[in-house]
Amino acid sequence: MPVELKILAWGAILLLVHIFAAAHLKTKQYGPHWNMGARDEALPPLRPIAGRLVRAQANFQETFPIAIVALIGVVMADRTSEWTALGGWIWLGARVVYLPLYGMGVPLVRTLAFAVSLVGLAMVLTPLIRA
Repeated sequence: MPVELKILAWGAILLLVHIFAAAHLKTKQYGPHWNMGARDEALPPLRPIAGRLVRAQANFQETFPIAIVALIGVVMADRTSEWTALGGWIWLGARVVYLPLYGMGVPLVRTLAFAVSLVGLAMVLTPLIRA
């Protein structure tokens, strides 16, 4: 199996980590009845860490489709290489680092991690664009 698909599977697990990390803190704040309910009621703003994890999740969900297209694309086009594998690992590693940085409220370094993840995606996308 191409390593790019393994990277994609780990990306899906990372998405689950994002979802459960944010949901855990939201449930801790609003309670289990909120979590199991229809969630129709107006709620107070999230505490800072929970809010950051929700925003980190949204950020990941905005860029994960690009990774899906890139990683599946190089496999389908038979354009995989050490370069696309490295790019995929760079993307995934930077995204793993991004979550706790955002959760802890670390500025600048978090943005750098995001930029590094984009470099990784560009490495994967390049063979598709040049094909």
